[in-house]
Amino acid sequence: MAKLIYEGKAKQMWSTDDPEVLRVVYMDQATALNGKKKDQINGKGIVNNEISSLVFQYLMKKGVETHFIKKLSETEELVKKVEIVPLEMVTRNVSAGHFATRFGVEEGIGFETPVEETYYKSDELDDPFINESQSLALKIVKKEELDAMWDISRRVNEILTDLFDRMGLILVDFKLEFGRLSDGHIVLADEFSPDNCRLWDKQTRAHMDKDVYRRDLGDLTSVYEEVLRRLKNELSKEEA
Repeated sequence: MAKLIYEGKAKQMWSTDDPEVLRVVYMDQATALNGKKKDQINGKGIVNNEISSLVFQYLMKKGVETHFIKKLSETEELVKKVEIVPLEMVTRNVSAGHFATRFGVEEGIGFETPVEETYYKSDELDDPFINESQSLALKIVKKEELDAMWDISRRVNEILTDLFDRMGLILVDFKLEFGRLSDGHIVLADEFSPDNCRLWDKQTRAHMDKDVYRRDLGDLTSVYEEVLRRLKNELSKEEA
């Protein structure tokens, strides 16, 4: 019988008959400010599951190793069981959000070299910034694992910046999470959707991500559906 292993802000993880495989269920819940703001948004889980499934499949075609196995239903997918590394790897191509407020700069400044930041994944501690030496001192991660995580993050940035550009979107910033397979191998995990990245329309600079919810800018599901529509359209061109 399947058991609920973990429930986060937007997903549940369930066991399967295979101890090395988990079933992920995307929920309609939206959160911000580390869960201080929370709402149920109809249809969000379906759209996030489809976007993340398509993005992970695309990354895998480009040689990026992930935990993704397959999309199971509108709201479910199968993934390889991993031990999540409690670090959030953030890449910023353009100033926005927390970066802009922290350093007192305007949003929209493009960086010649992407800004790379690491945060300790802990709601209780409000996900504090953590540097390499702190991560190693606390034995959260090994040096070679951290290097692998950044290598993958940089590759993902190259691949998706190009993909989203062709979709008429700017990949402003994004957060990635990683996990260890049973043999210790590091792979990309979690998801990739407008929940964990910032996307701006190239022409209008309109927000096409969770900032729509954070800042009460409109209907979140319809914005995510537009991202999905553009993603499907661009991927269909590649397959033609």
